[in-house]
Amino acid sequence: MHVDKIIKNAQVFQTPTRTFTKQNVAIKGDKFYYISSADLNQLSSEVIIDAENQYMIPGLLDIHMHIESSMTTPTIFSEAVMRYGVTTVVADAHEMANVFGLEGLKHFMAAKTKLDIFHAIPSSVPSTTPELETTGGVIGLQEVKELLKDPRVICLGEAMNFKGIAYEPDSLIAEIIALCKKERPTMPLEGHIPKIYDQELADFLYSGITSDHTHQFPEHLLEKIQAGLFIQFQNKSITPENMAVINEHQLYDFACIITDDVMADDLLKGHLNENLKKAVASGLPMEQAIYMTTYTPARRMSLNDRGMIAPGRMADFILLDDLADFAIAAVYKSGQQVYQEGDAFHHPEVVEAFPAEYQRSVRCRQLTPDDLQLKIQTDKEIVRCNVIQKQVIGTFTQPIVKEIPVANGVLDLEAADCSLLLVMERYGINGNIAYALMDQPIKSKGAIATTWAHDHHNLMVMGNDQASILAAQHKLLEMQGGYVVVEAGKVTATCPLPIGGILSQAPISELGQDLQQVRSAMQALGYENMNEIMSFSTLSLPVSPAIKVTDKGMMDTKNQTFYPLVFPEDGVLINEAAD
Repeated sequence: MHVDKIIKNAQVFQTPTRTFTKQNVAIKGDKFYYISSADLNQLSSEVIIDAENQYMIPGLLDIHMHIESSMTTPTIFSEAVMRYGVTTVVADAHEMANVFGLEGLKHFMAAKTKLDIFHAIPSSVPSTTPELETTGGVIGLQEVKELLKDPRVICLGEAMNFKGIAYEPDSLIAEIIALCKKERPTMPLEGHIPKIYDQELADFLYSGITSDHTHQFPEHLLEKIQAGLFIQFQNKSITPENMAVINEHQLYDFACIITDDVMADDLLKGHLNENLKKAVASGLPMEQAIYMTTYTPARRMSLNDRGMIAPGRMADFILLDDLADFAIAAVYKSGQQVYQEGDAFHHPEVVEAFPAEYQRSVRCRQLTPDDLQLKIQTDKEIVRCNVIQKQVIGTFTQPIVKEIPVANGVLDLEAADCSLLLVMERYGINGNIAYALMDQPIKSKGAIATTWAHDHHNLMVMGNDQASILAAQHKLLEMQGGYVVVEAGKVTATCPLPIGGILSQAPISELGQDLQQVRSAMQALGYENMNEIMSFSTLSLPVSPAIKVTDKGMMDTKNQTFYPLVFPEDGVLINEAAD
């Protein structure tokens, strides 16, 4: 019999036993045909690859991720990640949907890629409700019905609205979940479940959601898994303490490793493979790490044609020169080599064609000096204000109270060591401007601005210097979106994202370099976090604990109520009242 390809003498990963054995592998078309430790003399092929001293494992599957987090488009993303052994992803394009609705999502899904891209229904567009944040698009019941007809859609994307899911049966998210359960009873329902435990966790899971990818903590990890959750470990949750819980209780079948978000500059260095290596460095055995990036994610999504090297499965695989270092020698997708060690980043000759108006989507006015004067009506010399305090690790924030002097009817932010944060509605819908204060987020005079503001992607600018705030916001409008960093009134870094204010079609090497310069410029201002870009961009995410900002104001994200900037008994912020 003739086959298309034979891989000889490879140490092949055995998924059921999670061991390696020396075998020969025959490939017909895009699938594995026959795997045996015996010589395959009965088979003929023009392509015979001797993989002596190499390890052969299935292609990696990333079942919870957002292509938009890499700030590039599907065709460019596909070329970038296959070099890291990633052959299948399940993309939740809720960032694109928040900006352009179902139409934008369809443009995204139409991309032609070598990488297999399945899709999640964006369940949270907006992440809360239109009353709490303004977005460019909404995914409601009619949009969900249409998406459920598409075979490329295989799960409901991360459901975030805790209050709506657990306690409001008439909420849009509750109705979306009910519709999915009716139309696709066995389809996975993915969850975003930060810091919810005990009976509140039960209230959330009673909806039918069965996974969580948020920041995990060892003291609650076993509780979550015993409650029926499939855990998806993103980078910040891959810790020695969490891996110890998985190892101690042999929970390998109840979890997988994902990326969630990989920024463009990090994409120059790796993708899911880096999280796999981090898990091993944190104590997870290599064989279990491979299992949790191939088979358990495939099984979770019912992708039963991949995730292991066996007859009839997709011939997606990686050849490793060194197992301990996870040193990739070559990557094959559907039986065809798509990467060989040493290959440079490849920018596709043809990229997606988005409508021209997608590059003219940031529609808000330029800020003026008067906008930045927080005028207050009060008879007090010092007033109490609600202020956001960010963390150095992760994206959580907490509310604190600071006393801020009043000078000539204006809050003296510099005296209180606070920065001003504004979120401006940018879709031309209502012109909202929300004001918030942050406790010492930067040390030098400057400002940071972006339209990549989770998940509503309105324009967000933060700074402690009026000239810098104005320069950052004006430059961002000129660029039609992206990131801008300004120090002492001078622009020090930019990363243009002209497609919807969230995407670029520049080569990954160029885009990654731009974003790295933004990161370095933020560090130079003194912005501290393990991931500066993500930390800043999630200051606007109203489903992330505990206090965030939309164009409607500063929100208590659990109770979905708004904090006044100034305590009402101390005074009234005139800017806030005007808006």
